[in-house]
Formats: sequence, structure tokens, C-alpha cells
Amino acid sequence: MRKLLHLSDLHFGRIDPALMAPLKARVEQLAPDLVVVSGDLTQRARSRQFQQARIFLDSLPGPRIVVPGNHDVPLFNLLSRFFRPLDKYRRHITDDLTPEYVDEQIAVLGVNTARSLTFKDGRIGHDQIARLRARLASLPPELIKVVVTHHPFDLPPHLESGDLVRRGPLAMAMFADHGVDLLLAGHLHASHAGNTAARHPIAGYAALMVQAGTATSTRGRGETNSFNFLRIEPERVTVERYGWLGAGFELADADSFTRAGGIWSAA
Repeated sequence: MRKLLHLSDLHFGRIDPALMAPLKARVEQLAPDLVVVSGDLTQRARSRQFQQARIFLDSLPGPRIVVPGNHDVPLFNLLSRFFRPLDKYRRHITDDLTPEYVDEQIAVLGVNTARSLTFKDGRIGHDQIARLRARLASLPPELIKVVVTHHPFDLPPHLESGDLVRRGPLAMAMFADHGVDLLLAGHLHASHAGNTAARHPIAGYAALMVQAGTATSTRGRGETNSFNFLRIEPERVTVERYGWLGAGFELADADSFTRAGGIWSAA
């Protein structure tokens, strides 16, 4: 089994400071094997905000997979936005826009979906799909395969489809060919876990889509601050949601999913 901590939408520059110490205490208690951060580390892509985010990341245990979000691209500095969109992210967080973690049980591959030409939308490019295809093809078939993006490939029914990553169906067809099991994303400050069968009907295939809320931002959009903790086994994934209850992050709910062939569904 692998234990994976899924944080998203930290939004340094717009955080609630009272959450930081309890969050780190709960993370240390959970002792994840891997920390995944699915974008929007900052509120306005300012150097100080990236520096604060980096200090926080360095305080977390274990290896990390981090991808940028649309808020990590400068909004008002048009020169930086269009010519150096992730310069500060690369300088302060990581220069690797295709991060990965692979061991004998799981393979976690990060993809940058943030773009300069849109304010909040995301996109996966043809070249990114091709690189992912090649990398997935090189992995041992028995590994649980996880793809991390900021913008989601699927959404719960009550949210607008305009927030989905562009070229998602093209990527999903490739994911089906190479047996991607799990998709992690953020962006909407909404927690959700379910399979992709309804939005992406592909014969014999349904990935598990896990959406994280915001762990630390004051922009909760009606949902309490939260993060996900995943317990990943070869044929079962348990998604635990920890929510802020005023004095600490406590287990709010949990869902288990099992795999039959290429289809993940609720247990």
C-alpha cells in the first residue's frame, strides 16, 4: 500500500494563517509516502508568495510532486504573463514541469495545464499527450498509474463543464489505452471522488477522478478547507477527506473504490 497526501489550491497571499500549524501537524501524523500538490500555490504569482509556498513545502515530509495552476501565472504583468509565465514558479518551486515519482507500486506523473492565453482555463497539449503516452508505455503494467494536473478531466454534475481541461477527451482515450488508474486535480476548491464513466464513456475503462478542495485559502467557495489522503492498493483505493473543524483537520468522510479490469467503481 502507498499513502498519498493530496493538497491543492494553497493560494499563498490569501491564506488563513490559523490553519498552517494544525495542517502540518495532521500531515506529520498521517505520514504520507508521497505529497502531491495540484496547483495554485499562490494567489497572484508574486515572488514573496512563491517564497512562502516553498517554505511550507519544505516543511512537509517525504518526496513531492508539484504542478502549477493558473494562479501561478502572473495576471497583471503582461510581459511576464506572455513571455515568462512560469519564471517565478521555476525559480522558487521547481524547474521540472513534468515531475514524476515511480517506485515498485505506483507511478505518479505530473502535467502542467496552466496557460498564458487564458485567465483560468487549462489545456493539455498534443506534445504533452505524446510524451505521456511514451512514458506510460515504458512503465511496468502492474503499477498503479496516477496523473496529476491542476485542471480536472471530470467534474461532479453540479459544476460547470467549462472548467474542464481542454483536449481532455483526447487525453482520456490515451489514458484508457495505457491503463491510467487515477486522476488528481484541483482548481475548483471542491472535493469530489468518482469515476469517469459518465463523462468519458470508453468501453472497458473508467479511471478514478479525485478532486481536492483548498487546504489553506480563505476563498473556500462555500466548502470548508480540506485535503485528501489516499490509501492506494493494487485493487483498492480509499479516499479520505480531512476538513477543518475549527480546531484542527479531522476525518470528515471516506470513500473506497475497487477495480474490475480497467474500471474503477465505488466499493
